[in-house]
Amino acid sequence: MDILLQQAINGLTIGAFYALIALGYTMVYGVLKLINFAHGDLFMLGAYMGLTLISMYLGAGMTSGIIWALLVIFILVMIAVAIAGVIMERVAYRPLRRAGRLAPVVSALGVSIFLENAVMIIYGPRYRMYPKGLIPEIQWNIAGAQVTLMQVLTLVISFFLMGALYYFVHYTRLGTAIRATAIDHDVARLMGINVDAIVSLVFILGPALGAAGGIMVGLYYGRINFVLGWGYGLKAFTAAILGGIGNIPGAMVGGMLLGIFETLAAGYIPQGGAWKDAISFFLLILILIVRPTGLLGERVVEKL
Repeated sequence: MDILLQQAINGLTIGAFYALIALGYTMVYGVLKLINFAHGDLFMLGAYMGLTLISMYLGAGMTSGIIWALLVIFILVMIAVAIAGVIMERVAYRPLRRAGRLAPVVSALGVSIFLENAVMIIYGPRYRMYPKGLIPEIQWNIAGAQVTLMQVLTLVISFFLMGALYYFVHYTRLGTAIRATAIDHDVARLMGINVDAIVSLVFILGPALGAAGGIMVGLYYGRINFVLGWGYGLKAFTAAILGGIGNIPGAMVGGMLLGIFETLAAGYIPQGGAWKDAISFFLLILILIVRPTGLLGERVVEKL
């Protein structure tokens, strides 16, 4: 029982990372019907920006008040990556908005390759290490399972950000505009909604959440590399489909479930660590066979 609880806690922590990234995928798809394959690399960019600012803070000889410094760094990196997301949308996606489905996808792959190579040139191809000891190594024993302070902070921050996004989208005027734009761009324009501004807003919110996830991954695992976004981006994309692409609660649930599936596979199946990716994708295929729209997705009839 204690092993099961331990794996569930570990899975929720990893699932929180997937969920934060998956929200960016699902929001962009909901509004533009576009799979933004460069979104995972914005997450990676957030991890590297966080490392840079933390190193600058510690390099200046300031070690006190690190928790408050990390909070400021989180905010600054989220803003910076959000700006990068807006620039990406303006340069790579907006000119191709009426060019069909294939051209924006190719453009997204091009942006992904550009970001990965740019980070590799700037930071080098090797793993970069986050400074140790930034978060106190405090842990608690809960029914035989070990819960660390980093895990608690990860879950608290992730659930807070996901809850704030859900509230924003469902209970504010701008959130209503986002949902209206996701339904029909032309009708939204007739209602006086600035569709271009809403699309830019989506490219602010998604990358900002991904950037927060990138810093937390760096703090949690202690190391990052320039292809970090590809692996996590693929898992987050899987989580978005699992929960129902275009559905914000679905992305949250899909990310958590995927994280739990992986850790349970690693803990209970012989050589599960090597098979966890295959098992996760097998479960995805199985669920999509039973429910093609995902767990929380709704079947929508397209009129010709």
